[in-house]
Amino acid sequence: MRSLSFKLTLAFLFVGLSGALLMSLLIRQRTQTEFDQFVLDSYQQTMLERVLMYYEANGSWEGLAYWFYRTGPNPRMMRPMERPLPFTVLDVAQTVVLAGPEYELGQRLAVLNSSEWIPIEINGQRVGFLRFSTLVERFMARTTPEADFLARINTAVLLSALGATAVALLLGALLARTLTRPIRQLTAATQLVAQGQLGHQVAISADDELGELATSFNRMSADLARINQSRRQMTADIAHDLRTPLSVILGYTEALSDGKLPGSPEIYVVMHKEAQHLQRLVEDLRTLSLADAGELPLNRQQTDPAELINRIAVAHQVQAQERGIALVVQAAPNLPTVMIDPDRMAQVLGNLVANALRYTPAGGSIRLETAVAAQTLRFVVADTGRGIDPADLPHIFQRFYRGEKARQQQEEESGLGLAIAESLVHAHGGTIAVDSTPGKGATFTIFLPLNHPTNQLPPTHPTPTGKTGAARV
Repeated sequence: MRSLSFKLTLAFLFVGLSGALLMSLLIRQRTQTEFDQFVLDSYQQTMLERVLMYYEANGSWEGLAYWFYRTGPNPRMMRPMERPLPFTVLDVAQTVVLAGPEYELGQRLAVLNSSEWIPIEINGQRVGFLRFSTLVERFMARTTPEADFLARINTAVLLSALGATAVALLLGALLARTLTRPIRQLTAATQLVAQGQLGHQVAISADDELGELATSFNRMSADLARINQSRRQMTADIAHDLRTPLSVILGYTEALSDGKLPGSPEIYVVMHKEAQHLQRLVEDLRTLSLADAGELPLNRQQTDPAELINRIAVAHQVQAQERGIALVVQAAPNLPTVMIDPDRMAQVLGNLVANALRYTPAGGSIRLETAVAAQTLRFVVADTGRGIDPADLPHIFQRFYRGEKARQQQEEESGLGLAIAESLVHAHGGTIAVDSTPGKGATFTIFLPLNHPTNQLPPTHPTPTGKTGAARV
């Protein structure tokens, strides 16, 4: 298998070679054309000057043909002609005095084409006509210094093309190595990650597409390491949380089966509570797994937000009264119904209210609020408890995260309630946020977009008073 570096080098070489050859051909063709025209013009001007010089020296055209055949058409060569001259000279009577390939010496022409014949004049007096053959290029000597110069130019162009090809090959190899080096590093890094070295990072040496690829790989590798660590931690937490109720149940059942402990209603109540705790933990894990897989079933239906928060308040009314906590419900007027799963959203709000009851002291209050702003339905659960420590705030939606492990363990909390709440809100296309000041309480806010494809704005349901509803339960 040929490497990418080799292929890129060949590609650069092909491009460089093609460009150099094309450039050399164009330069050679243009130089040849322009040089031939220059030589032709120079040749014609020289011949015209020689003809004029002969007439001025002799006063007539007599002997012109013999003189040219003796000296040749090129004054620098001065050798006899071996073939006809490439031009024709007529006297004023239009008689051929120097014959080219198309005419014979002494031939008289009746009519002249003024565009082909050049008048020969001396001191304003016309003494004859000159016409160059259409085949004049074939009669031009190729062994002249001009031809040698043109040959040297063509050689220089060819050498330049070969030099450009060599430079293209060198630069192509360097560029190919420069381009493929980050790819080789990424390949080695992916192999390390595949071998289990999660979190491995590669150096970012460029601010281009390859740099973006390296950045994406580093982010992916870091995420894999974080997810793997979270998975290990979650596995350990699940094992720990399952072990506690199982140990209690196994301990009692073993003692009962061995006859070391007589059965009693109190023991059965404890075992039943531990089994319920175990069942809740398993159900929470199932809910999270379905949410992660995107397979969490949602029974969406048009739901009145005000009725939903009143339902939550009623469900926690007794517990709030027992703890001496005021439960306040506030619903904005004219709230639209929203297409959600009321049971799942009640589970979310119930988890938030249960947490608020757990951390709000007697004499405090919990506020349930719902309102609409900027096409977004908002649910708020705020308490006047001791709040959340700033160090714990970024992690409270993580699974099994416990800011106060000892206290939550005593209250048999699994640490999955807020993680489930976040997953259910995301399944509805919404977001959940938290704001807290230590010593003053915490505020959880759920945002559900009304313009989400699953939601709509049907006719509203105004409250009986038409004002914001506020009730203390």
